[in-house]
Amino acid sequence: MNWPQRIICMTEETVETLYLLGEQDRIVGISGFTVRPPEARKEKPKVSAFTSAKIPKILDLKPDLVLGFSDLQADIAAELIKHGVEVYIFNHRTVGGILRMIRTLGRLVDAADAADSLARSYEKKIETIKQETTQWKNRPKVFFEEWYNPTISGIGWVSELIEICGGIDCYAENAKHQGGKDRIIADPMDVVAKAPDIIIGSWCGRRFHPEKVGEREGWSHVPAVRNQEVYEIKSAVILQPGPAALTEGIDQLFTIIENWHKAHSE
Repeated sequence: MNWPQRIICMTEETVETLYLLGEQDRIVGISGFTVRPPEARKEKPKVSAFTSAKIPKILDLKPDLVLGFSDLQADIAAELIKHGVEVYIFNHRTVGGILRMIRTLGRLVDAADAADSLARSYEKKIETIKQETTQWKNRPKVFFEEWYNPTISGIGWVSELIEICGGIDCYAENAKHQGGKDRIIADPMDVVAKAPDIIIGSWCGRRFHPEKVGEREGWSHVPAVRNQEVYEIKSAVILQPGPAALTEGIDQLFTIIENWHKAHSE
């Protein structure tokens, strides 16, 4: 087996990608937040959260390479580098970035052909959906809520997927911002003013309750609430910038938006 033989993945998307590439035997440690694939939680030691890590445990595992994501893991990366560990930090926030991550990871583990095949399958899926939705005359306005109190709109790849699936992201201008604090909607009544046709909630670490959205002050007359077009998509399948977003995530988004389109095209 070529280098790296011992990999620690501090994010779920790299774990899932390596499993899909058949390279899971290289993984010697994972993030405690990993839920995909489910077997990873049973098979692999948990050595990190998202913004913290068990440095001594990681060092004991003698990794050849540690994979991480974003500036939020910069301090962990710096500490590992000080101990002589090689670290690769991905920092993608777009659909194209997800596809690039898959191909880059494939090259790192000498599985470039398999990674390219996997990425091309996702590209084909996206293109098939786009070919259908670009023909639609009615496109619903979609508000994607990543958190409430404060209200945070969707990140880059989520906004792109909404558009691909035939929706209009109410806060597309916010999606270019990497950090959640830059996507905070200061006044929730601004969402009401935008009158979304569909509301989708996805909160990390907490369940979103569609039936409670109408209880928010001023939200009962929002078209999405009035017409019961409020949904939850689990964060594990949409807020992880990896294969999940391009499979289950996009499928759930497309189903929600397609059903709205069918109901308003008769």
